[in-house]
Amino acid sequence: MKYSINIPKKVVMSAVATFVLSFASAQTVAEGINYLDSHKYAKAKEVFNQLIEKSPSAENYFYLGNAYLVQFEPNFDKAKEAFDKGIALDSKSYLNKIGLASIKMGKGQKVSAINDLNQIAKDSREKDPEVLYRIGEALSMYDNSNDPNLAITFLNKAIEKAADKDGVPAHYYYTLGDSYRMIKDPGNAMSAYEKASAIAKNKASVFYRMATLWMAAKQYKKAEENINKAIAIDPTYAPAYKAQAEYNRTFQRPDETTKSLINYTKYADEDPSTALEIAKLYFINSNFAEAKATLDKVFDKVSDPIKFKLKAYLQYEENDYAGAKASLESYYSKVEQSRIIPSDAGLEGLIYAGLASKEADATAKAALMQKSAEKMAVVKQANDDTLNWDVEYAKVVSGAAELKAKAEAGPTNENIENLKKQVAVNKEDTTLLFNLAQAYEAANNWEGSALVWQKMNELLPTWEPAYYSKGYAMQKGGYNQSAALAYLKYIDVVLAKPAAEQQPLQENLYGAYYNVALLLKDIDKAKALENIGKALAIKPADPNATNLQKLLNQ
Repeated sequence: MKYSINIPKKVVMSAVATFVLSFASAQTVAEGINYLDSHKYAKAKEVFNQLIEKSPSAENYFYLGNAYLVQFEPNFDKAKEAFDKGIALDSKSYLNKIGLASIKMGKGQKVSAINDLNQIAKDSREKDPEVLYRIGEALSMYDNSNDPNLAITFLNKAIEKAADKDGVPAHYYYTLGDSYRMIKDPGNAMSAYEKASAIAKNKASVFYRMATLWMAAKQYKKAEENINKAIAIDPTYAPAYKAQAEYNRTFQRPDETTKSLINYTKYADEDPSTALEIAKLYFINSNFAEAKATLDKVFDKVSDPIKFKLKAYLQYEENDYAGAKASLESYYSKVEQSRIIPSDAGLEGLIYAGLASKEADATAKAALMQKSAEKMAVVKQANDDTLNWDVEYAKVVSGAAELKAKAEAGPTNENIENLKKQVAVNKEDTTLLFNLAQAYEAANNWEGSALVWQKMNELLPTWEPAYYSKGYAMQKGGYNQSAALAYLKYIDVVLAKPAAEQQPLQENLYGAYYNVALLLKDIDKAKALENIGKALAIKPADPNATNLQKLLNQ
């Protein structure tokens, strides 16, 4: 599940209305704005509802409706209900018309939405900066349905108009920066955030956005500096802790990530949408118990189908592949098609592989593996990094749960038990893990050895010896397909290196190609022939390889 920190597109509401509010009401609007920016969506909706009770205007209904769109998972029904009420009060309300167009955009009706937004701009004569800003926001609000270039055009017009009136609100620049990020223009994005910094009342908002931009650019030192600045300025600003959690997760610091998530939970609110997001973050951090507990608390309180997808991920993690398949099918049957993303295909591929691992019938097993391959191709082609798909696939195909049980029941000795205790305390100490893998191997506990090498793969994804070692352990344990996958990953990692670094590894490359061919000769003859051919390209006269090629060609 891709739930890393993304650009903060769905941010603060405008404090600049198209009508004159009393001083007290303006303060209330500002309070709601601050709550939205701080990921306190429940409190923001409460404020806007109170504002409607005091003054049931079209504009106030827009604020409420838009709050349902900018939350983590949009609630189109609730948003439409509010926008319709606003239009019932004022049939010419540009803001509520923009809101309805935003819903179209979110549902993937992009052409119709853009036509509506252009018509609204024309009807308003582009005089009101707030209308222009909201059009720009609608065009850049969603990951899967947007037009950031057109958004930039309208946002620049809004900024120009606002500068001639009461001054440019900081969030105009936030959304402009977010739009530039969508077209992969970090320079102009940072420039927009810097302009926001000069006028923003809460600098934490600015530093948070700068931090996520630096993280996207893999400039982690600068990202950390800005996260720390945001927290120092406002220790209650929840989004900064979310960015901090992502930073810690990037550097594989699970305990620190959990601490950041606890702080995020503390300073965000208990809006069901936020709770779902928190559950996702716990899942990403492999804190599955907390993810499940958080999801269970709100599962019956939310109608958003995303809950079924998250449940499917958790069931997949528990090796309940049938349950995961049912949950994912519920998600597909209820969700807007525009919200389906490549990682959904990835999860489906893993589930099919899991079902195949438990299927006894050879024909049914092959059909499930074919479906799995098709779905995995979709997520790999999209370069999606929600999960490490290669690692997850290898775990499923190898039957990681079975491996663990066999490892625990397999041969052990005092050295293994002592190393296991040390690893339990120092889970990311690769030297200890290396020694444990070797100890398992010496005791012929191949399942234990394979599992430890798998952990090394996760911690050191570009260290190729661990993939070869895992392949060897799986091969010795009789897990042919899983062994082949490990050797293939070894080959991929080696071939990604510069030619000079590949040269000393030719003997091992030959071994990997040969072993893949040997392991797949009865499973995938075409793949076996392909790899024996590559082995012979390295050692043309090797008798083992030539004999295997003859056998495969019979």
